[in-house]
Amino acid sequence: MTDIDLLKPSYSRNMRLIGHSDQAGRSDGQQIMVRNGYAYIGHVCSKGFSVVDVRDPTRPKTVNYVQNPSNTWSLHLQVHDDLLLLVHGRDMFSQPEMADERNYYKPKSGTHGHEEAPRARNWSAGMAVFDISKPAEPRQIGFMPVDGVGLHRIWYVGGRWAYASAMIEGFSDYILVTIDMQDPAKPQIVGRYWLPGMNLAAGETANWPLERGRYGLHHAVVADDIAYCAWRDGCLVTVDVADKSNPKPIVHRNWSPPFGGGTHNCLPLPDRDLLIVLDEAVLDGMEDGFKPIWVFDNQVKSNPISIATFPQPNDRDYVAIGGHFGPHNIHENRPGSFQSSTLIFATYQNAGVRVYDISDQFRPVEVGACVPPAEETGRPASQSAGRPAFGRRVRRQERHLLLHRLERRRPVHHGVQGVSVLAGRCRPRPRDELRAAH
Repeated sequence: MTDIDLLKPSYSRNMRLIGHSDQAGRSDGQQIMVRNGYAYIGHVCSKGFSVVDVRDPTRPKTVNYVQNPSNTWSLHLQVHDDLLLLVHGRDMFSQPEMADERNYYKPKSGTHGHEEAPRARNWSAGMAVFDISKPAEPRQIGFMPVDGVGLHRIWYVGGRWAYASAMIEGFSDYILVTIDMQDPAKPQIVGRYWLPGMNLAAGETANWPLERGRYGLHHAVVADDIAYCAWRDGCLVTVDVADKSNPKPIVHRNWSPPFGGGTHNCLPLPDRDLLIVLDEAVLDGMEDGFKPIWVFDNQVKSNPISIATFPQPNDRDYVAIGGHFGPHNIHENRPGSFQSSTLIFATYQNAGVRVYDISDQFRPVEVGACVPPAEETGRPASQSAGRPAFGRRVRRQERHLLLHRLERRRPVHHGVQGVSVLAGRCRPRPRDELRAAH
């Protein structure tokens, strides 16, 4: 594929497109994992996952697609060694009320499916396990069922333990579960943690304002036996998971209100005692308020302190363009991927991919960006996948999911629409430049 074949970004800085694939026509994508030169892409609309050969990043090629059971989505997955862990959950956006995207972020969204008798549920809920020792030929070897809506997202970096957000019968929204992977054919939930007030079956009642939004776990990133949990409108929750069967709370920090909430993921940087926390923009025109990417001092695990926020993209007026404007996701430094404590990669809804240098944790600086070309509507094609509006737009033109990489060809996951590959030349700022900046 030549540069002529690639669409030109509407804005780029220190990054460039080098390859693209339309994923055999399944151009919706939510989370990407790469192992041994193959990208595994969870779909939100196509109800399955794709395998794309990216050994030649200039010519990515779709080589397989694995279909889910009916009415089941698998927008998130994890890959480590020769295992692929795939979420199974109800296809939330197939429900008529979800035609209005705002309903997905309201408190009732967490109970969808709970009111239905188990015998009436027509979707698969739980976690599927695949053997990917033959990278292009995933083979399912296990399944962990759950009673309820299913899983949303998993954290697994090898070994015995996995962690997931699970919507289980009797709870108001997604909670944290610890999963024993000792026998990959028969994973078992061994521990649970939820915010007090979420266990409806036990008669608990919420002590938070229900009209504010969803108090449910998006997912956790685990480091040193601490689960850093993004609890949507409950914001940041940290949990001690040293005892896998009995997770214990460490601290709960909530900044919604006055800020918009919607906390999406948390990235601990243990070597620097820092914690990066991202609040997801979920509505058009910043209707859900200002959503920052936060920097926390994490020296005292029971008392994380906010010390900075990342700058917003300012190369153009992205609110005026329309659609969602604000952060969506940050690269999580998984083993086997690009890892850095100074360069932070974020997908930024209609403002594309942004790279930030946090060598000075008190003054994050943007050092790279790439925004896909605009659609016919004028909106950049980097809107978040998995939304009803996206499902309508995908029929109008080919979409572009950004698979982002540095020169070492280490990808970031989680973007949208097709697969494009980028090269970058972002570098942390030299120490003398940092001193001159003060």
